[in-house]
Amino acid sequence: MSKKILIINGHPNKDSFNFGLVDAYKKGAIQSGATIDEITIGDLEFDPNLQYGYQKRVEHEPDLVKSWNKIQWADHLVWVHPVWWGGLPAITKGFIDRLFVPGLAYNYRENSVWWDKLLKGKTAHIITTLDQPGWYYRLAYGRPSVNQLKKSTLKFCGIEPVKVTYVGIIKSSTTLQREKWLKKVEGLGLRNK
Repeated sequence: MSKKILIINGHPNKDSFNFGLVDAYKKGAIQSGATIDEITIGDLEFDPNLQYGYQKRVEHEPDLVKSWNKIQWADHLVWVHPVWWGGLPAITKGFIDRLFVPGLAYNYRENSVWWDKLLKGKTAHIITTLDQPGWYYRLAYGRPSVNQLKKSTLKFCGIEPVKVTYVGIIKSSTTLQREKWLKKVEGLGLRNK
């Protein structure tokens, strides 16, 4: 049975290199025989603001309902996003805030500090672009976007393992370097990583 892979593009700019990375991953995954679906967060119509926190439930817009159904369907989630100010783009953070909520992604246990992870059995890969070397982002800043998405969101909800691929330095990259990154990401797709 083919692997069901959902590619989630968190870059709001269609002219960004992130869209090329999504296409490269998809090309490799299709060659492997995997079944692919996509979410381009910037194309969705939803309010990214979790207005009442968890005090009051806000109904999901149709695009969020469709997105959640895709997340439930998938065996493997591939997140592609840039790092901006050490974190995720606002629209991507809003997508997570609105969807990864109690009752869907996890449930707190009554009278306990523990919780039930409702997305167990899924795996993920984060492909993130940087304007600095990945090693520098890890050593100098502690990789805050990865900690947030990998540890505090995906693993918190039961998704593991979560692999990470850093792509950068984007701003000073040559055409040849970008071609190498695209080939590398296509290989990840081919291996369903």
